[in-house]
Amino acid sequence: MSCQDTQTVVKKAEKKTPVLFDKKTKAIQKTKAETKPMITQQNAIAFLTAYGKKHTQTNVVIHTRLGDIHIHLYKKTPLHRANFLFLINQGYFNTTCFHRVVEGFIIQAGQSDNPKTSALRKKIGRYKIPPEFVSKYKHHKGTLSAARRWNENPKKQSDAFEFFIVHKEKGLHHLDQEHTAFGRVTKGLSVVDEIAKIAIDKGEWPLNDVYLSVQIN
Repeated sequence: MSCQDTQTVVKKAEKKTPVLFDKKTKAIQKTKAETKPMITQQNAIAFLTAYGKKHTQTNVVIHTRLGDIHIHLYKKTPLHRANFLFLINQGYFNTTCFHRVVEGFIIQAGQSDNPKTSALRKKIGRYKIPPEFVSKYKHHKGTLSAARRWNENPKKQSDAFEFFIVHKEKGLHHLDQEHTAFGRVTKGLSVVDEIAKIAIDKGEWPLNDVYLSVQIN
């Protein structure tokens, strides 16, 4: 089993930007100026490097209806740490839920069918993060790691928006050097256990959503 960012979600029909015909210039103009994303694949490394130097925090807490999960972010995975802090400060995770739950494997978050989630993704941008494999960071139970696609991803780049927490008691060491482990649970493993036990549908999505509210400590 892998931790890809391919969880099925309800897709909303994309609305086309309305256009107007300008009689003076005889040109069709969009009513709204196109907004450039904050991060692109071209500037992602420079952006996150600069952001990480300015924001040096390493402790965050994930609030859920089942309790709090305290996380320590590793300094030796600076791009992933910076990205996680950036998304928290943008309020991104607060629009998402644990959308994939597999007891004895993982609980995965960072996605939802909330329109605000897709709107924020569009505003922030589409980009992947280079892997930051550190040999001593193994996928033990309670490890925070980045989701990624396994197909057509030879460089093992991480998804920018989705993460998972290892639930298997003995760890998931086949994921070492495959997914970037960039943090660990310091308090609240019992909450991870509670989330892992909730009822799910055939797509591994909880029948009753477990939403997130994430803040930096």
